[in-house]
Amino acid sequence: MKLIKLLSICAIVILSSCKNTVEKETIVEKEQKKPLIFHKSKLERKKDPPFSDVVEVGNTLYLAGQVGINPTTGKLPEGGIVAETKQALENIKEVLKNHGSDLEHVVKCTVILTTTDDFTEFNKIFREYFPKNKPARTTFAGDLLVGAKIEIDVIAVKVDGFKDARVN
Repeated sequence: MKLIKLLSICAIVILSSCKNTVEKETIVEKEQKKPLIFHKSKLERKKDPPFSDVVEVGNTLYLAGQVGINPTTGKLPEGGIVAETKQALENIKEVLKNHGSDLEHVVKCTVILTTTDDFTEFNKIFREYFPKNKPARTTFAGDLLVGAKIEIDVIAVKVDGFKDARVN
């Protein structure tokens, strides 16, 4: 009988210490999780889309694709791929600025052109906007909505998280 009592006490002590360990690990995991924030657009024409303008995960910003629509006029600029590329990148700059980042902190771009014939002209403009810190990039051709010739989405980090962006 004494043996059974002794084994019962040992089992209770062991199980109690296991529960504490699990609780402590869970608390630590909760403290380390980064917030996940879905940001809506500040533009009137994009107030109720079925997607977020920006998704923020910790220090990282995932931007929805931007076409070259001028936010003031609500229209694509005249001037073809050059004008649309500039406007799309200006739109991206503005969204990044509103969320604590800039083009120097862009780490990845995905570019969709309606035709690969526009690649050389697009690339010249892209180089002007990314002269130093060149993000990783994927470019392909496909059909786009609203008559746009280009759409660009980016992934960036917030400026306060990586102040020393540099080229190695």
